[in-house]
Amino acid sequence: MRKSGKIQPVDLRAGYLAHKSRIDKAVGRVLDSGWYILGGEVARFEKEYAGYLGACHAIGVASGTDALVLALRACSVGPGDKVLTVSHTAVATVAAIEICGARPVLVDIEPSGYTLDPERLEEALQSGRAGEGAKAVIVVHLYGHPADVGRILPIARRHGLSVVEDCAQAHGASVDGQLVGTLGDVAAFSFYPTKNLGALGDGGAVVTSSAELAERVGLLRQYGWRERYVSEISGYNSRLDELQAAVLSARLEELDRDNEQRRRLAEAYRGGLDDLGLELPGERRGARHVYHQFVVRCRQRDKLRAHLGEMGIGTLVHYPVPVHLQPAYRDRIGCAGSLARSEAAAQQVLSLPLYPQLEPEAVSDVCAAIRAWYEDNLVIR
Repeated sequence: MRKSGKIQPVDLRAGYLAHKSRIDKAVGRVLDSGWYILGGEVARFEKEYAGYLGACHAIGVASGTDALVLALRACSVGPGDKVLTVSHTAVATVAAIEICGARPVLVDIEPSGYTLDPERLEEALQSGRAGEGAKAVIVVHLYGHPADVGRILPIARRHGLSVVEDCAQAHGASVDGQLVGTLGDVAAFSFYPTKNLGALGDGGAVVTSSAELAERVGLLRQYGWRERYVSEISGYNSRLDELQAAVLSARLEELDRDNEQRRRLAEAYRGGLDDLGLELPGERRGARHVYHQFVVRCRQRDKLRAHLGEMGIGTLVHYPVPVHLQPAYRDRIGCAGSLARSEAAAQQVLSLPLYPQLEPEAVSDVCAAIRAWYEDNLVIR
């Protein structure tokens, strides 16, 4: 193993140091300006990010969860409506639905991936119980890989559903050259510090090419104000601050390069692990994975994870308990049929260390440790 010590699953300080001069300059500019909420930095970032994605509008908000809430509200989702999504996701996806007063209906994931299964979605919508009252579907682009929006979108259109993309883990991912966040009606992004495009605190954005939806989100994020102190609609306080916007503008310049490095590290993992029988991340035809996480799958996941921990290698599990089995949601949330694939994934997935500043030698050490465990245990998956 390397002599430099523990291999962390993510290193936020390394991410800051890699862009230190640009970030420090951006922060200093904001501090000197004397304007800290919804000023020129937010407007600049919104324009830059919409342009990067190829969308007409980006509206900065306080967090990725808020972005989902405001996206749903902009699509007129409210009490009594149903929103279909997956159970194998961050709980924020489902929490946002309930914050709107709507009812989540959870659909299983694809057999060869971790995103919404279009066939199961169609089945759910055709069944009167799950499909009645459905208003929207949240498509989660998980781990950096796009969901199969090409198949999901026509299903949603046939049933009159709005399509909200949850892009919290997929900044820069694409399908046939079109970036996620521009595939559905409206998209939600998180800029939590661990994301491919991360702030130095919470932040989010709603992205759309609909002028009507963009206007509504703009009103919703600040009390429904068009004129200050006069609420046209009931809204929220959900504003991306100037400091985070400036940091995001600085980091946006390096997003594609950082994503390329993630892809190179993923290929190194693939080369070191592809003959073990360990299930490695796939890439759907036409899709471009940006490896927010490098997620492997092993039936003896917990034993493998313990071994790696003993070797000084940190790992994470995204996510250990499907939403429908968590105490806050168990026995009360709607499920469209079996969620067996989601439950199996939760027992078997493991996120290996991956971030742009990770040393290639560290990837080699992780691969060597996994190989040693397989050989010692004669493991087959």
